Amino acid sequence: MQTYTLTDARNKHGEVFDKAATEPVLLTKQSRPSHVIISAQSYQQLIHRLNELEDMVLGQAAETALSQSQMVGTEAFTSALEHLANGEA
Repeated sequence: MQTYTLTDARNKHGEVFDKAATEPVLLTKQSRPSHVIISAQSYQQLIHRLNELEDMVLGQAAETALSQSQMVGTEAFTSALEHLANGEA
């Protein structure tokens, strides 16, 4: 990843944006990372992949919750309520 100071980026903005079209560019301020410039296409791909990964994690969490669930079906629940309503233990 190419690195530029903020001052260099201001003075060489054409070069910085040309570079960012092909790879991420790191901008630094006082020798510390400040910003990253990437192309719009790279940004869209990154966001798309992030959404895919979030969906995978949520799906796996739902499958785990379902497999560990102690929920009963509607018939068993209704039957249990009827027994309670009739005073049965």
